[in-house]
Amino acid sequence: MKRSLSIAAIAVALASPCPAAEQEGSKAPRPEIVSASEWGSKPQPIPDARKHTPKYVTIHHAGVLWKAQVTPDAFVRNMQGWGRRDKGWPDLAYHFLIAPDGKIYEGRSLDYEPESNTKYPLAGNIGVEMMGNFEQQRPDPRQIASCVKLTAWLCDRYGIDNALVRGHKDAASGQTTCPGKDFERYLKDGQFRRWVEETRAGKAPEIDPGPPLPGGPTEMIPSAAPPK
Repeated sequence: MKRSLSIAAIAVALASPCPAAEQEGSKAPRPEIVSASEWGSKPQPIPDARKHTPKYVTIHHAGVLWKAQVTPDAFVRNMQGWGRRDKGWPDLAYHFLIAPDGKIYEGRSLDYEPESNTKYPLAGNIGVEMMGNFEQQRPDPRQIASCVKLTAWLCDRYGIDNALVRGHKDAASGQTTCPGKDFERYLKDGQFRRWVEETRAGKAPEIDPGPPLPGGPTEMIPSAAPPK
């Protein structure tokens, strides 16, 4: 069945003044974001030497099959705990995480470069991760739409050209399949950047995931944890 979703261009007022890096005349509103304090973040301090200036939006998937066995906020807390415990990371590897239902969670402060299990220059990258494994399941249209809105807002805020929106595999060539073939398709054919461009122009693009790829996943990612 063909599924589509329109991005509503609804202006969301920021709780604090616009940062200096934000572009005047920006048409991409800040999407609704669950703050780190709201989901219970417990980061460690990050050294000042790891501060950076964002230049890219680099998109990831979690690479873990989403079975909706926990709530997204619990997933984010678990990921932060795993990174601190097993990897020695002071905070989440990513700056934002997007749940299957499209809800966006704030991760690491944008002031600092991200983390990675692969080797590439991390400084300058804004890490956006979508929950799920898009080698084996398809992203929800709401998840894609939120990623578009978030990316458009970040590009406007930091003056990032649409050409510098990329997948993890583009940044770390030959090291990973992230963000998975069923999302990479939208980066490879330029559709994702067109959706971002339209959003930055103040339009509301129709997010159409299209049919499954030949030999690719056919099942849509489940959006919510089952009732207890």
